[in-house]
Amino acid sequence: MRRRLVAMSAPTSDTPERGALGLVLLLGGLTAIGPLSIDAYLPALPEIARDLHASAAATQLTLSTFFLGLASAQLVWGPLADRLGRRRPLAIGLVLFTIGAIACALAPTIELLAAARFLQAVGGSSGMVVTRAVVRDRWAGRDAARIMSLLVLVMGAAPVLAPSLGSALLAVAGWRAIFVALAVFGVLALIATQIGLRDLQAPRPPEPIAHAAKQVLRDRVFVTAALGGGFAQAGLFAYIAGSSFVFIEHHGLEPATYAWIFGANAAGYVLSAQLNRRALMRAEPGAIARAAIVVTLAIAVVLRLTAIDGGVFVHASLIWIYVATLGLTNPNATAVALEHQHARAGLASALLGTMQLAIAALSSAAVGLLSDGTPRAMTTVMLGCAAVSLIFLFRAHALARVTPVG
Repeated sequence: MRRRLVAMSAPTSDTPERGALGLVLLLGGLTAIGPLSIDAYLPALPEIARDLHASAAATQLTLSTFFLGLASAQLVWGPLADRLGRRRPLAIGLVLFTIGAIACALAPTIELLAAARFLQAVGGSSGMVVTRAVVRDRWAGRDAARIMSLLVLVMGAAPVLAPSLGSALLAVAGWRAIFVALAVFGVLALIATQIGLRDLQAPRPPEPIAHAAKQVLRDRVFVTAALGGGFAQAGLFAYIAGSSFVFIEHHGLEPATYAWIFGANAAGYVLSAQLNRRALMRAEPGAIARAAIVVTLAIAVVLRLTAIDGGVFVHASLIWIYVATLGLTNPNATAVALEHQHARAGLASALLGTMQLAIAALSSAAVGLLSDGTPRAMTTVMLGCAAVSLIFLFRAHALARVTPVG
């Protein structure tokens, strides 16, 4: 018998975030820990290499270990958040993040810096997991998607402001000051969560992680929606991996001009996520995600066809639209994926985050492996990610129509 997802299609309040602004700001700050920790220190990479007498490749390893920590540790924090409640694992994670940041500031060698970055990421990933779980605890369906869009607004400030903040600290006090600032951020986040966050989800009895994960992965709507959002996000990472080459090397732009284009694309992503809140008053999250990914795919096709002959204005305009549509896809795909996972929201959030980061890492690597000195590699991977995302999101819709509620 075909049954629609009642929670997803039922009318909701126009302002589910009313009275929860403080919580939304707190959750947005926790979600921004990852981007902030990455983007703030990127301007310092050359200085770190010189100061620690390391090669460029070894210095880049500090970024790789951070991504590894973000992806792998979510599988630990998710089950802990379900078993112990949301606040305790988050507090432990923020303590580890702060200790890792201090260790980074004191690191005498590039190897110890890479290890400290891993510890910092392990702790910081708790915020990413718990944030999605808390949203699922408090909201469902359209309301959850609206809150996800608000989190994008707060989190979107990180890639815009963090490089400037990092550059300023680098100029005034050196690269180690960046990690001191991140440690201070960790302490403030810890205090804020202990004051402003309360558990709505009662701790669950101990459950074998393998059994719990099997139960989550049996939800085919969760798997297909998570993969759909993951491949959409992977297209964004493909753009990030290849865009500097396309605009600086291929089109001959100055790095400062490229930075403006990068910032404009980030602003487009945030803007569309806020338009998504309006759209959710009239449509279901899944419907918006599917419509957006159709536009994404169409833009990706044109971008690939103009990869060689297209000018800088053509590429910049098409990529802006591509990135902006993802602000409509990702929050809604996340809401759809977590809709049936109230009991195991922590683990489901962890599995979703790990899957999406893994897919994004593969797409970034694919851009490098396929590179032939032209924009073809980046545009091909962006096109492939959009196409696969569309398949999974439409499959999730078909499964949702026949999946019982509860």
